[in-house]
Amino acid sequence: MDLFGRFLDIQKLVPILEKEFLPLLGASSSHSGIDIPAPEGTKFIAVADGEITFTQFLGAGGYTITLSFDNYKVTYCHCSPNYIVKVGDIVKQGQVIGYVGPQYVYGVKGNQYTDSSGKPTNGATTGTHLHLGIRINNMYQNPLDFF
Repeated sequence: MDLFGRFLDIQKLVPILEKEFLPLLGASSSHSGIDIPAPEGTKFIAVADGEITFTQFLGAGGYTITLSFDNYKVTYCHCSPNYIVKVGDIVKQGQVIGYVGPQYVYGVKGNQYTDSSGKPTNGATTGTHLHLGIRINNMYQNPLDFF
């Protein structure tokens, strides 16, 4: 399936950032999906027509949105907690479904993630970015294979 092929134009930069730069900041690069550097408030879109099936704080993923269609689940992590979609919404490919969230979030029950100064972070993160994960039949895929 050809997902929204122009999701972001920095796809060649992302693997370099994950392999070389993020470990220098103390971030793990051994996770499923890709991290796309972006400032807080950057909008992101649905990569395909589908249904929103999750909108909550999800541990290391921080505030998360999941888009489901066919046997795919696309997760957008470290989002703004001010969701513009809700579970059950049907969305169209290219529709704005959220915004990159803040680095710090306060008052989140059970949030175990903090930075070196003790401030609570939006999941396991050292800065604002969008983590994009794709699963087919619950098996993680490399998102760059689709764009």
